[in-house]
Amino acid sequence: MEESYQKLIRGNKLFAETKLFQDPDYFKKLAEGQTPTYLWIGCSDSRVPANEITHTQSGEIFVHRNIANLVVHTDSNLLSVLEYAVNFLNVKHIIVCGHYGCGGVNAAMSNSFHGFVDNWLRNIKDVYHKHEKELAAIEDRTDRANRLTELNVIEQVRNLAKTTIVQKAWSERPLFLHGWVYGLNNGLVKDLAVIHDEGEDIDPIYRFDISKKTDHS
Repeated sequence: MEESYQKLIRGNKLFAETKLFQDPDYFKKLAEGQTPTYLWIGCSDSRVPANEITHTQSGEIFVHRNIANLVVHTDSNLLSVLEYAVNFLNVKHIIVCGHYGCGGVNAAMSNSFHGFVDNWLRNIKDVYHKHEKELAAIEDRTDRANRLTELNVIEQVRNLAKTTIVQKAWSERPLFLHGWVYGLNNGLVKDLAVIHDEGEDIDPIYRFDISKKTDHS
């Protein structure tokens, strides 16, 4: 079998042995269930592992990842994760975490053809278009990409706030939305202080009156 594949098998055995050495009941306790406090919506980039960069253990963070950490209102995968995390796991914090040097953001800034993924990246192009004046004023391309990364995270947090799942939770209990950007060059997170914790934070047209349901039958 190819060596790079065998490396994973050996790594798994070392992982299991190490955990059992540290705590003989580790996997027994882990198998009993999960009660994470956080939902992490991050980029698929292999350099941004949620548990490692937050120094948390298995079971502490429920994770969803996609290219460029997008929250798209037609993405049934994302919405299913969100509903499960909010309604069944009762997470208290949802973190959208982007990262500087994001390939998806860089690709969205160009007019190059990449294939099917361009349809997904159009969501970032929409963010660019929305903030085109600010971004065009940034001469350095890396600085412009970094700022677009931040603006994209902010936009995705706002998209979360527009979902019925989040708004229904707000009507029942505290739930906090956060936007972070991770620095690959220093390992540190930048908190963009985009905290949404109530419906009044979003534009009126996106607010739902959860107490009322319109019957269209």
